[in-house]
Amino acid sequence: MSLSGKTAIVTGGSRGIGRAVVRRLARDGAEVVFTYRENRAAAEELAGELDGVRAVHADQADVSSLDTLFAAVPDGLDILVNNAAITAPVPVTAMTAEDFDRVMTVNAKYPVLAMRRAAEVMRDHGRIINISTLNTVVPAPGHSLYCASKAALEQFAAVAARELGGRGITVNTVSPGATDTDLLRGSNPPEALTQVPAMTALGRLGRPEDIADVVAFLAGPDARWITGQNIRATGGLLL
Repeated sequence: MSLSGKTAIVTGGSRGIGRAVVRRLARDGAEVVFTYRENRAAAEELAGELDGVRAVHADQADVSSLDTLFAAVPDGLDILVNNAAITAPVPVTAMTAEDFDRVMTVNAKYPVLAMRRAAEVMRDHGRIINISTLNTVVPAPGHSLYCASKAALEQFAAVAARELGGRGITVNTVSPGATDTDLLRGSNPPEALTQVPAMTALGRLGRPEDIADVVAFLAGPDARWITGQNIRATGGLLL
């Protein structure tokens, strides 16, 4: 129970990688507040199965919902996991200003402002972990907004690591490869999902739990000397 006594926020915790992260941090002893946008039933189910876990409705398209989120941790914070994100598959030649603003707000602006708010209430030696994507170094046609928004988040994390290091707060990024989630299956053709395992050293798609274990390590005491890093948890999809 290496996280006993710690308080964590996980955005987008009702499904996929976020759900696995909530479960793992709770299993390690943390009290966890997680956000959801639409699936209230899934959020309540998760909160009901775990002690010390609470669900908060927050739409990352609306940065004012940060007030509601951080009101849920009035006694301080130890861990922030910026996980929630959206995709908007559209070629650069068809992109609209509205597409740009929506994806950049959800995937970059909101997480960065969450980092700012977290820094205000985070106890010394806290942890900030941002979930990015392998696609910032292996860009996929039609996913420029997703790639660019996550790349921006990676750079904010690197600078924040410098700025917050004096307090012992670490800031790191985890970049999953192809991980079997609704987001992956909803934004890729079925044939791509059968081809990827053959391109991966470990011969399969990632599982949400694979990524949650990396996040849990970075959130724990053994990662105290790791900051400003981008850990590409891809199973060897990128070597």
